[in-house]
Amino acid sequence: MIQRLNGWLRRLPVWAVWLGGMIPLALLVWDTLAGGLGVDPVRDIEHRLGRTALYFLLATLAVTPLLRLTRLNLMRFRQALGLICFAYVGCHLLAWVVFDMGFLWAQMLRDIVKRPYLVFGMLAFAMLLALAVTSNRFSIRRMGRNWRRLHRLIYPAALLAAIHWLWALKVWESWPLMILGAILLLLSLRLPGLARISLVPGLSRSRG
Repeated sequence: MIQRLNGWLRRLPVWAVWLGGMIPLALLVWDTLAGGLGVDPVRDIEHRLGRTALYFLLATLAVTPLLRLTRLNLMRFRQALGLICFAYVGCHLLAWVVFDMGFLWAQMLRDIVKRPYLVFGMLAFAMLLALAVTSNRFSIRRMGRNWRRLHRLIYPAALLAAIHWLWALKVWESWPLMILGAILLLLSLRLPGLARISLVPGLSRSRG
């Protein structure tokens, strides 16, 4: 079953992942134009963009554990998932800058200092920006082993992003807590002992 699924995935073009990744943005645009947002449209736009970014970040983190545990091979799509994640992060930040802050840079700085969850979000953005800029073959060749070290920043970035979301809500909702738990689980699977565990006989190690 897994082999058949992997065969189908090998035939799936990467651009199809990009196309699928744009669906949440298209739905958000549709809801905005149709007046389908809540009583605070700016907040809804920001939160939906941020949530979508976190979902794609979670999907990116899940690629290696899925290969290790089940042999489901999504490695071809990992870069696209990561870049789609960053695209939504950029849109999330842009929505805050334009709609919420109205390009009032001094007010933004005051808000960042006053609201610690914004610091977490900015740190996550800076880390993901570094990963997005270096997600190309030229950077891989140029940086060598340092490229892999740099891209481990996805782990703290994921934690910071999840905490940023949870803190911004100001309430302990079950869904953000589940997402944070899923991120912690995926990160724990990279611990030396657990990294050797496989649900499929003969598969105990994988790249990434």
